[in-house]
Amino acid sequence: MNKKIIIPVIIIGSLAIAAIIAFNKTNQTAKNGNTTNNAQNNNVAETAPVVTESKESAVKEFTMTSFYEIVDGQPRPQYSLEEIMVKKGDLVRIKITVTKGAHDFKIDEFGVYADTKELNKEYAVEFTADKTGEFIYYCTKPGHRQNGHWGTLKVLDN
Repeated sequence: MNKKIIIPVIIIGSLAIAAIIAFNKTNQTAKNGNTTNNAQNNNVAETAPVVTESKESAVKEFTMTSFYEIVDGQPRPQYSLEEIMVKKGDLVRIKITVTKGAHDFKIDEFGVYADTKELNKEYAVEFTADKTGEFIYYCTKPGHRQNGHWGTLKVLDN
């Protein structure tokens, strides 16, 4: 074949392969639900939990923010979800994003801890809810739990 034809064919083929790879990555991101939150600095608590359940892996997934508000001149740290409810045996994934302040996340009874120190970065904890009852999740930073930075994990019997 002629060199004048081979080089353009190689270039066009390479571009086509690159386009296919880029298209597949974009579709995979959309299928996985990987999106960014444009309201990263919004201090208003979410009104409803985001719960995702995959039939394949049976993961109960919750998304919340951790932040503080000034109430009567005092900081009031809090999570956007005050209650999480799952069944015993569920695999639980909680995604936490700090939008204002310095916080962390802990559930003593399940050995769960995440140092969510970086603003606007999503952190995830995952565990199996192998005990029934009500368990407190909270921020361990000094004064935060006492000022309301906690919520309740309710694990129900099947």
